[in-house]
Amino acid sequence: MRLFSVFVLLLSSVPLFAQNRVTEFDVDVRVAVSSVPVRVSATPEALDRLANLAFEAHGHYTRDNSNPLFDIRFTAVAGTRVQVDVTRGGTRVLSRTVNGTSLRNALLKAADVAVENTGGGKGFFASQLAFISQRTGHTEVYVGDLFFGEVRQLTADRASAMSPRWSPDGSKLLYTSFHRSVASNIFEINMNTMQRTEFVRFKGTNQGARYSPDGSMVAMVLSGEGNPEIYVSNARGHRVARRTNTRSVESSPVFSPDGRQLLFTSDAMGGPQLFVMPVNGGRMSRLPTQISRYCAEPDWSRGDPNKVAFTMRIGRGFQIGLFDMATRQPAVQVSKAPQDAVEPAWLGDGRHLLYTARSANQRSIWILDTETGKSTKLSPSSLGQVSQASPIMR
Repeated sequence: MRLFSVFVLLLSSVPLFAQNRVTEFDVDVRVAVSSVPVRVSATPEALDRLANLAFEAHGHYTRDNSNPLFDIRFTAVAGTRVQVDVTRGGTRVLSRTVNGTSLRNALLKAADVAVENTGGGKGFFASQLAFISQRTGHTEVYVGDLFFGEVRQLTADRASAMSPRWSPDGSKLLYTSFHRSVASNIFEINMNTMQRTEFVRFKGTNQGARYSPDGSMVAMVLSGEGNPEIYVSNARGHRVARRTNTRSVESSPVFSPDGRQLLFTSDAMGGPQLFVMPVNGGRMSRLPTQISRYCAEPDWSRGDPNKVAFTMRIGRGFQIGLFDMATRQPAVQVSKAPQDAVEPAWLGDGRHLLYTARSANQRSIWILDTETGKSTKLSPSSLGQVSQASPIMR
């Protein structure tokens, strides 16, 4: 099997509770600096550590306790509610109480409120993750929050699970598994009942399933007709229709944010490159990345529909590249990890993404600010080798 057709996973969502506004003030934020100095604090102490970790990972901010532009404070109120207060120059510009599914979730949602009211763009701290961990010695599917809290193991197949992907509403999760056989099948987990069912099972390999933005379609790679090709089904795995028809290997399909196009990897040019085609079929055209002879594992940002991230070979290693669909200028390298950086997955703000840092014996999940190049490790060593993160937030 060729390297670029390794199964990858990305993620979608778990429902978030509504916010309860207490007091809010309009504030015009025009900061002529590349990063905004902030003081971040929270009570109790466990929330303080989490709040500071979150803002440390966000490339828009620099923590500065001596001369902050904004003072951001979080206070646990009661149950699963957290109050966020933001002051600037001694004047309070925001005060709101936020409900969550837990106290930890409420803190992350409150931090998103602070981000959105201090010029940091769309918040993403309250994202949920699906990912692969080898903590048990087998590759299994897990879910947790962005900072790997409240982690739950979903599968115990003692097989090779990979490529988990959320439905847009977070109610279902698709993943690929080599379960008791050489061939792979696609399974679906109902996140409300935890019931697992086969989504599709055809002769050959069935892998890389991913929902369309509206949840009505699923793209996947099937090899039952001899060659790994891109197929599309409805949301139940029925009405499966072939979209590509080549002698090359296709992999890693992803829908465009408007659901009208499919982006995928193909070696039709002799080596893995990125191609796009209409979702209902038609001519496939290559993206002019012009940066590497190896471009694979694409993810199309829904936060900024012009941005496509992908894995590219640089020298003897791999890094994350970024292509602008609007300008169509040559792609740029946005990661500078000391090890391989692979499997990019966009967060909801269109600026940050997750990737797998890969060395000879280790896998871990990092967050990357594509504007500054700043990377921060997220996954703890207690989870063992972690990869293929798929985020969602709704």
